[in-house]
Amino acid sequence: MWGTTGTAASFLPADVPPVATGASTMAIGGILLFLWSSRRSLSAIRDVRSRGWLLIGAVGVVVYPLAFYTSMHEAGVAIGNVVSLGSGPVFAAVFEWLWERHRLSRRWAIATATALVGMAILVTARHGGEGEHGNAPLGVALGLLAGIAYALYTCASSRAIGTGQPSNGVMGGMFGLGALVLLPILVLTGAPLIQSPASVGIAAYLAIGPMFLAYLLFGVGLRTIRSSSATTITLIEPLVATALAVIVVGERLTFLGWVGLALILGGIVILVTARPASKNPEPS
Repeated sequence: MWGTTGTAASFLPADVPPVATGASTMAIGGILLFLWSSRRSLSAIRDVRSRGWLLIGAVGVVVYPLAFYTSMHEAGVAIGNVVSLGSGPVFAAVFEWLWERHRLSRRWAIATATALVGMAILVTARHGGEGEHGNAPLGVALGLLAGIAYALYTCASSRAIGTGQPSNGVMGGMFGLGALVLLPILVLTGAPLIQSPASVGIAAYLAIGPMFLAYLLFGVGLRTIRSSSATTITLIEPLVATALAVIVVGERLTFLGWVGLALILGGIVILVTARPASKNPEPS
């Protein structure tokens, strides 16, 4: 679902700012996540053990969509997705080291390194094109910022779930808090989103599919795997996004670009084929 966001957003009218798209997606989706499990979300917010992690994660929830959609606007769907999601595992590892002093496995290091080499090749190959987008270096920088934000709320949500709160309550509380900040931004910038039924439909899809439904599933996944592994597995997202960018949007990719995609997929395969150490990978 995440892999479709850039392609869907590319069909919005040109006068819709990417900030409005990001604010709409996360604000509306965050409200839906909160309402889906409002009682558990409120419980997670009230719990002093999880509240701090929810507030930390909410910062990432606010920053991520604004940086992510602007990154795709400036550098293109392929580069924006690959940099934003591809850098996530690196920053997630840093946060895990800071918060948990957790030493990552050799398999994780090999998988992530392979995927990041693929990301670097893909970005270089794509950037070597005709440059039909805006400021590519700015897009890459914003993609890295989005990667930091993504890793921040992924790690924070994993820690909040570790306090004993249910995953849907953690996701609802975290994204609901983020929606409180994003709603004013949506009010100020979102008027172009309602100019036609088509733009309303695209905005609704982004909020309900890649945001609401996808993050419910993401929260379930975080019950049983570490946040660093989750961010590496979700490198499948820029793979899907790049394929759609080429097939649907019409962005062009060189041979080296396809090599980069293959390496990203290879890194994911290395990680997900690992035999789990136990049924309960980490005590709370």
